[in-house]
Amino acid sequence: MDSENQLGDIEITDPQAMRALAHPVRLAILDRLQRHGPATATQLAPHVGATPSVTSWHLRHLAGFGLVRDAEAGPDRRQRRWQAAARGFRFETPKGEEGGSAARALSREMFARYGGLPSRWLTEVEPHLDPAWQQVAGLANTRVVVSAEELAAIQDGIERVLAPYVTRDAAERPAGSRGVRLMRYVLPERGQESADETP
Repeated sequence: MDSENQLGDIEITDPQAMRALAHPVRLAILDRLQRHGPATATQLAPHVGATPSVTSWHLRHLAGFGLVRDAEAGPDRRQRRWQAAARGFRFETPKGEEGGSAARALSREMFARYGGLPSRWLTEVEPHLDPAWQQVAGLANTRVVVSAEELAAIQDGIERVLAPYVTRDAAERPAGSRGVRLMRYVLPERGQESADETP
């Protein structure tokens, strides 16, 4: 992965931080803050499946790993508002058994959380899109045979294309813009023999 981190994601390298985030409520909290901006534990609670006090505990736990932080006070200065530390996050599997186990736990939780998203989109969102949006939406499933270095270069190229759109200010967005989720699964296949097969 490119060390420049063109998308401004928070980079998680600590296995303990990965394990902290590998929890359905914590992942839901971080996702909600990244998508909808600062909120209190009470505002987050109905969206993350926990009571306000439990949500507050999870927020403090995430803050301990630098994944969320205090936001500017809202209208009610008595309530603590939280914000995500970055627009997104990324992690690589650290060396060693503990690191590998933590990365797999976080990957598993992410697949569980987002695995059903395409099906929900197909039934709940796509039928209501304007034709122009329907044309540019959809899925792709492309298999390539590459080296690890080439795969890193592909990912770097994708991020280079995305970075200006991810990092621009809201005022710079053209009229008619809307949120679009780009999901990338980069799943190397098992063993050398796959390189000999036809793509």
